[in-house]
Amino acid sequence: MGNRSSVSVSKSISVGESCSTSNGDSNKRTRMCCLDDKPRLFVSLPDEISMQILARLPRIYYLNAKMVSRSWEVAIMSDELFQTRRELGVTEEWLYVMTKAETDKVSWHALDPRLSRWQRLPPMPHIVSKESKRGLLGLKLSSAVGSSIKLAVAGIIRRWLGQRDSLDQMPFCGCAVGCVNGCLYVLGGFSQDSAINCVWKYDPCLNLWQEVSSMTSARAFCKTGLLNNKLYVAGGVIRGRNGLTPLQTAEVFDPVTGLWTELPSMPFLKTQMWPNVLLADMSKPFATGMVSYRGRLCVPQSLYSWPFFFDMGGEVYDPETNSWSEMTPGMGDGWPTKQVGTKLGCVVNGDLYALDPSRYLDNGKIKMYDYQEDVWRDVIKKVPVLHFTDSESPYLLAGFLGTLHVITKGANDHIVILKADLQKSKCLNVSTSSGASSDSRNETSVSWTEDEPEFWQVIASKDFGTAELVNCQVLDI
Repeated sequence: MGNRSSVSVSKSISVGESCSTSNGDSNKRTRMCCLDDKPRLFVSLPDEISMQILARLPRIYYLNAKMVSRSWEVAIMSDELFQTRRELGVTEEWLYVMTKAETDKVSWHALDPRLSRWQRLPPMPHIVSKESKRGLLGLKLSSAVGSSIKLAVAGIIRRWLGQRDSLDQMPFCGCAVGCVNGCLYVLGGFSQDSAINCVWKYDPCLNLWQEVSSMTSARAFCKTGLLNNKLYVAGGVIRGRNGLTPLQTAEVFDPVTGLWTELPSMPFLKTQMWPNVLLADMSKPFATGMVSYRGRLCVPQSLYSWPFFFDMGGEVYDPETNSWSEMTPGMGDGWPTKQVGTKLGCVVNGDLYALDPSRYLDNGKIKMYDYQEDVWRDVIKKVPVLHFTDSESPYLLAGFLGTLHVITKGANDHIVILKADLQKSKCLNVSTSSGASSDSRNETSVSWTEDEPEFWQVIASKDFGTAELVNCQVLDI
């Protein structure tokens, strides 16, 4: 009994001392964390483990998570966190949509497509044009970004006729948008009636805008493309003595060095083939699109000769040879035109897609370029889009989550994100074309268009009121 009692007392003292020691260590750690200049992210875990926990958190929650503590804010805005996300393979593709309200106010919104949740970006910074620095009115980048491509084209026509157009009264328009190294870039445009070379960068890790190195040339309505983790810019227009002059120049931005480098100018080879010198002088070639495809930059082009626009193929830039060559006839001549001055292109899983507008108001077609045959083929023969004649961008294309998406605006002012089922369309194309004659294939195509399968899924929508679509980009972070 006595022995058992002493053992029991001994155990109880031992347990008591252990608890006291454990509590003491815990309190000591807490006190040390409170006294440390850089407290741990999680009190009981090493920061290396805590960083991996934060890296696995969906990015949509980072905005609120930064408010937990100063140490969390620093960690969430650090390069280390996003490097950890890449190492863990938990990066997320988000869609960034640029809109413009009736007041010409520009806004950016980001969509997490997996959770169908939207997040508004901070407003773009104020800018001051060169004219403003001489005492004229200060301007805001977010005050206006063009009323529409059609307005700009109408302005170009009027300038070539020697008439004054609305660009003289527009504070800012015609900027281009691109992305590289996980950041958005807004480039150039018109400030009052002069093209500018300014560039603004949005860093989603820091959730802020900042001005970065300017382009070597001022340009508006230029085209952008991403290749080998560098941002390419080509074409555009500037204001010359006799109105707006199309540019043949091109340049590239390296996000590592932060520097712009000039490239060989686009030769616009087809314009040199015009037999009549006077007619060639009256023609104005434009770069109307750009897409990175099979390791090169494809730039479709159009030719303007009052009062018409003509498709004129395009040119291809090869970074290995640092030279331009003429685009193949099938690709260039068959590239669908969204509207005057713009040709959309989007690469998904190595395939090049374009949206071909229909003459009807409620649909279009998705075409895919066949590299082997040098032709564009219909892959989806009905796209539920609405074409607004006064809208700058009634629909946009974007590739993310491994498939093609169409961004459009419905009649109820909701911007809708439509996901295409490309696999179903390919299977149907094979089934309708196999074992049938040419005439029967055409008949099958007609009945397919009338009885459309469910190729489209709405993954997200948002009421933007009367705001118009302007541009969109995809960032994988």
